[in-house]
Amino acid sequence: MSTPPWHAEHWARLQARRQRNALPHALLLCGPRGLGKRDFLRRFVRGLLCQNSSDGDACGTCRSCLLFDAGTHPDYVSLSYGLRKDGVQRSEIVVDQIRELSARLATSSQFGGWQIASIDPADAMNNAAANALLKTLEEPASQTMLLLLADEPWRMPATIRSRCQRIEFQLPSQAESLAWLQGEGVRDAAAALAAAGGNPGLARIWAQEGSLAQRQDVRKDLAALAAGRGDPIEMGRRWLDNTPDQRLWFAAQAVADEIRARATAGNGPLSSSLDVEQLGAWYDAANRTREALRGPLRGDLLLLELLGRWR
Repeated sequence: MSTPPWHAEHWARLQARRQRNALPHALLLCGPRGLGKRDFLRRFVRGLLCQNSSDGDACGTCRSCLLFDAGTHPDYVSLSYGLRKDGVQRSEIVVDQIRELSARLATSSQFGGWQIASIDPADAMNNAAANALLKTLEEPASQTMLLLLADEPWRMPATIRSRCQRIEFQLPSQAESLAWLQGEGVRDAAAALAAAGGNPGLARIWAQEGSLAQRQDVRKDLAALAAGRGDPIEMGRRWLDNTPDQRLWFAAQAVADEIRARATAGNGPLSSSLDVEQLGAWYDAANRTREALRGPLRGDLLLLELLGRWR
């Protein structure tokens, strides 16, 4: 995959700071999923550790690059969801992980350069973990860098966000997005971009995965329910078994289109009996359900309630 053009400004700014020896000790890379934050992070860390970097990019052949590519570089650690004692993956980053990370950053660099750690997703830290990280952010050791990556930075405490230099990835213009998608070989780039809400990264991923067909399936399901032909229980189970978060995104998008169609043509393609105010309430409920699916509540019951309201 080519480097997205919307990375260029952030990259140039970081490299200018590197040339001035003014890189911060903590960076927060944030913005919508799909815009390549993780690729940006990897490129930046790889170049920072490289022994023969050029314009910030790694050479790919030095010992540091080879170790980094093998995942064994002694001066870089990546922290994400760990495993519980029973072997099940955690749904959050916990305080013990942060304490181990802080201890690692306090050691000397084996290559005599940067000690770097990344936390991804940083918005998955629980309160105790975030509080433990504060001390490291407030009293950073020399030549250490902490990189936090978050799709939803508002989930993080303000005390954490305020102590990091923020690099925010925003949606590029439609023209820039379409040009990039076409360069990536995405067919019907305009339709894919519309389905992804203007997010070119998601548009590329969904086009490759065939998710645009799922978008149409969701609209057919909602139209069937509105006509009294569908079964909310069966439909909820089917949605839950196959990317429910994505299906709810498409469902909310379909309802937004229905509202717009009502405003211009007087009726919409879903033929819902709900009025515009009720449609707006259902749109909000769909987004709340997406959020609730991340929690401990039963997904089948959440979807049944939502689809029952639509019917």
